[in-house]
Amino acid sequence: PLVADAEMLGTPDPELAATMGFSGFGKKARTFDLEAMFEQTRRTAVERSRKVLEAREREKEEQTEKEFRIPCTASSVSASSAARPGSTLTEREAACSESEDNSNEALSGPSMQSRSSAKGPAEDSDDDDEEEFIGPPLPPGFKDSDDDNDNDDTEEEDNNPVKKIPDSHEITLQHGTKTVSALGLDPSGARLITGGYDYDVKFWDFAGMDASLQAFRSLQPCECHQIKSLQYSSTGDVILVVSGNSQAKVLDRDGFPVMECIKGDQYIVDMTNTKGHTAMLNSGCWHPKIKEEFLTCSNDGTVRTWDVNNEKKHKSVFKPRSVQGKRVIPTTCTYSRDGKLIAAGCQDGSIQIWDRNMNVHTKFHCRQAHASGTDTSCLTFSYDGTVLASRGGDDTLKIWDIRQFKKPLNSADGLPSFFPMTDCCFSPDDKILVTGTSVKKGGGSGKLFFFYRETFQKLYEIEVTDASVVRCLWHPKLNQIMVGTGNGLAKVYYDPVKSQRGAKLCVVKTKRKERQAETLTQDYIITPHALPMFREPRQRSTRKQLEKDRLDPMKSHKPEPPVAGAGRGGRVGTHGVTLSSYIVKNIALDKTDDSNPREAILRHAKEAEENPYWVAPAYAKTQPKTVFAEVEPEDDETDKPEWKKRKI
Repeated sequence: PLVADAEMLGTPDPELAATMGFSGFGKKARTFDLEAMFEQTRRTAVERSRKVLEAREREKEEQTEKEFRIPCTASSVSASSAARPGSTLTEREAACSESEDNSNEALSGPSMQSRSSAKGPAEDSDDDDEEEFIGPPLPPGFKDSDDDNDNDDTEEEDNNPVKKIPDSHEITLQHGTKTVSALGLDPSGARLITGGYDYDVKFWDFAGMDASLQAFRSLQPCECHQIKSLQYSSTGDVILVVSGNSQAKVLDRDGFPVMECIKGDQYIVDMTNTKGHTAMLNSGCWHPKIKEEFLTCSNDGTVRTWDVNNEKKHKSVFKPRSVQGKRVIPTTCTYSRDGKLIAAGCQDGSIQIWDRNMNVHTKFHCRQAHASGTDTSCLTFSYDGTVLASRGGDDTLKIWDIRQFKKPLNSADGLPSFFPMTDCCFSPDDKILVTGTSVKKGGGSGKLFFFYRETFQKLYEIEVTDASVVRCLWHPKLNQIMVGTGNGLAKVYYDPVKSQRGAKLCVVKTKRKERQAETLTQDYIITPHALPMFREPRQRSTRKQLEKDRLDPMKSHKPEPPVAGAGRGGRVGTHGVTLSSYIVKNIALDKTDDSNPREAILRHAKEAEENPYWVAPAYAKTQPKTVFAEVEPEDDETDKPEWKKRKI
């Protein structure tokens, strides 16, 4: 029975197999002959190589024939021009004609195009590696003019750094009327955020804006506190907002809150033991490598690092100290480009730098970096990480080598700064340093200065506006310069050739016209629980609703203009034609003083007596003569006894 079962399994009944769905089990497996496949592949490769060699030989023969044909045709032309008509051919011409006949015989067959298409894959790969040229081959000493121009331009830009500054075009974004004190661009350069002294933070999307240049969102994340600093994280998904209060906030890309730092206990003396800042914040920035970590500094004399995922307590505290070891207020702070160092500029004019992992003692410090008592408004590291630039409240800009931190490498003075957040930044190629200057109202134009990093020579300046230049930012990907000013403007400088995306995306879009249907149609009120007789039909589209309204005589009725002059058609005139309107009008115009009613009545007595018109003619015969009481002088009252005096 086992053998029978095996035979049944080996050769199943076709009807049973089809019924049970096992019809594929009875098919025979396909076999492959590997040796035959390898042999076929070898023959194909040999055949293809032979074709490639034949095509190359043909090309060589054609090239030699062309070279031989050119001198022959030249000599034949010269000979025919010199010979008389009817003269016989020379030996040279005969030889050339013979060679031409031979070449024509050799060239019989497929056309040049088909021959070139018959090339093998080896030649195709060579052609792909080389650049394709259309037309005849270029002479050996020829150079492309475009390549020369490009090379000349690049050499000229290298020799002249001013050519690299993208300032040929500009756009102006209207943030408000007060100082733009904070600017931030996400790493990709798609969105710009601006913050100001008017407590507003505005979001600008370059790809979504048109030529009207309107912000797509405006909010006040910190109520009535001025915005000090705005910055996108290294990934661009969250924004750090530092304002005038003691708690920094983190928002997402659309402006919704993610976390808020905790406020510290202001009654604890040692700031290390508090969980957060206890006084106004001055500055803040994100870690360049760790996307969850950021840094803040405050008037409580501390620099603190935070984690986005832990809003209950800071990560670490750095306490800058003066020469006497006393507490000093940090006015600005930043990370180095690799995130290993933390630098702070303080009110005593010092710059103090710590290792991020060691918060007790400074790693580098310079005590007299700027004048004592001034606010160092900005610190920024160069892209190569070796140089630190500082913008001081003493109207100077300095760069330092942190390895030799006692003396600045270069310094520039005469750069007024009235704001505690005046910026400086490096160009994307690290060769130019940029900063802005402040001016008093009516004192000229705020300027943007460009200094050469190596020599600190002033390369260029841009007159921005008739107000101070507070913030400046040179984005490395966009190659565009953003500037925040003291009169509420955010300007973007760009070059159509050197710059990428950014402002170039929105200036080419025309302003969108407001659709008239949206302004004319009435608001649709949704009442889901209303009775059917009172329920309004749902509007399908504003255009159709507008067309229906135009057909309705009541909704399309033009309002009648006001009636001028006397009323007509049942409508009262503007001045009124009734007695009541006339009296009201005259009462409004009457400016007489009626504080003494007796005097007011007797004022008309003489005129009424001389020219009686209303009442006197009717009672002329019967009216008695009016007798008015005479007012006795007040002096007579004193002579009378008490019981005769008038009681008031």
